[in-house]
Amino acid sequence: MGLFDGTPLERPITCEHCRKPLDGADGDRCLCPRDAAGVLRLPRDQHPRVRREKRRGKWSTIISGLDDAASGGVTDRKALLKTLRTTLGTGGGLATTKDNDTDALILQGDHRDAVVKHLCEMGYSAKAAGG
Repeated sequence: MGLFDGTPLERPITCEHCRKPLDGADGDRCLCPRDAAGVLRLPRDQHPRVRREKRRGKWSTIISGLDDAASGGVTDRKALLKTLRTTLGTGGGLATTKDNDTDALILQGDHRDAVVKHLCEMGYSAKAAGG
């Protein structure tokens, strides 16, 4: 379904950010992150918080505040976690935080400053939280 559907002027509906069709084939389909309502959620619109805390006597870096409903693109948590793990050379995983029921990215070790710097380079407006 597109603009002027069924006429010689038929064009697919395109993304306002990348100008690719919203419902095209996998190769030329829009992969921009969107929330559940279909609203575009760019990294600059998200404000993740990066904090460190001791767990079982060792430091952990916790990244929370990424949009739950955004999917695909750069807000894909598993892809972002893999990028951070390989960049920092550390282990980590996804877990549910104690204070709220959202998934957070957890990295082993105290990498708060490096994670904030890397997220800012990716376009997120990340801030360090805690002490």
